[in-house]
Amino acid sequence: MKQNRRLLCVFLCLCCVVFCAAPAAFAADSGARNVIFMIGDGMGYNHLKLAEEQGYEIFMDNQPDLLGWSRTRSANKEVTDSAAGATALACGVRTNNKMLAVFPEEEKRAALQPRSVTENAILHGMKTGIVTTDYTSGATPSGFSVHVLSRDDAESITAQQLSGNIDLILGKKEDAAEQSAVEEAGFRYLETRADLAALQVGARAFGQFGSSIWKLNLPAEKPSLEEMCATAVSLLTTGNSKGFFLMVEGAHIDKNADDSKNGLKDYPEKRANVAEAVKTFDNAVRAAVDFAKKDGRTLVIITADHETGNLYPDGADSRMTFHSASHTSANVPVFVYGAQDLFENGAEMDNTAIVNLIAEKLGWTERFPIEDPVGFVAAPPAPEAPQTNGEKPVGFLLRLWQWICDFFKWLFG
Repeated sequence: MKQNRRLLCVFLCLCCVVFCAAPAAFAADSGARNVIFMIGDGMGYNHLKLAEEQGYEIFMDNQPDLLGWSRTRSANKEVTDSAAGATALACGVRTNNKMLAVFPEEEKRAALQPRSVTENAILHGMKTGIVTTDYTSGATPSGFSVHVLSRDDAESITAQQLSGNIDLILGKKEDAAEQSAVEEAGFRYLETRADLAALQVGARAFGQFGSSIWKLNLPAEKPSLEEMCATAVSLLTTGNSKGFFLMVEGAHIDKNADDSKNGLKDYPEKRANVAEAVKTFDNAVRAAVDFAKKDGRTLVIITADHETGNLYPDGADSRMTFHSASHTSANVPVFVYGAQDLFENGAEMDNTAIVNLIAEKLGWTERFPIEDPVGFVAAPPAPEAPQTNGEKPVGFLLRLWQWICDFFKWLFG
């Protein structure tokens, strides 16, 4: 009888261990809590090879979990600009060039606007941030933060950014974002590396830094893209149980490769500047991936809004050479760190599909495109009311433990 009791006790103890471990195992395999969406503006795969050719060691394609390819275009052109490209990535919608997170159809646009992944994250209670080397009103950051007809409307873009609920916006100084207006909207106004370092958890921030933040060697008072990315991750993570969504853009891969104003296709200074911009972006990618590997619940996706320069090897020495002075319709890479099940390795997809890969990994039931009334502003949900023990897993486990204790009392009583 005693032997049978001992065996029963061992069996019950093993059941308890398995049962209590199961929630942790499920949580580790249930998806991502955080997303860092990194956009190398104008970056094709050969831009990475150019940077390596120029002597830089590039990290971002160093054994990613997945490598795929994104097809790019806009609603009205085979070759997209950054505004329509950002809209496709942020909202899952193809719109016309120069338009930002609005529908291309005029009748539909009058009543509805497409929801961005940033807005959906806010509605789920997540912290959100935008980091760029471009103006804070630049096309890519704006595609993830506002809804306007023209990427050139810096005043409307800035007004919407300040009236929204994004926690951090960091980039190049935009004259329309005056310090008084930024602070009146509830943001901390940042101008220097010291301002960024002094930012406390919970504070909303609007960073207005210098034009050189895309470079590797910066003035002492200016933060690098890598520093902005790492600081944003730290601030959005600390004390946050619902996760975060962060968009990080390296804008100057495109800005240095696009010579459409003068029509110059290829020259040494261009190649050197593009390579430096790629390396600057790559440093930020490494910081994001290092965090993701330590965290274990962070998805990092790296891609581009379009390719710029039609870059490929040319000549007897097979040197990377630009064959265009502007954007092209070439496919761009999609690197994934932190997930192996988003798509089949090597797959080709429309850029509008990427946002739904993010939604799926975060466990959202919504799928993009999502239509909201014009003027809709995403706001975080109200704090949840306290729940009874019976409604929370921890309450159930406490009751189970009490039942087990009572059983042992009966067994040995």
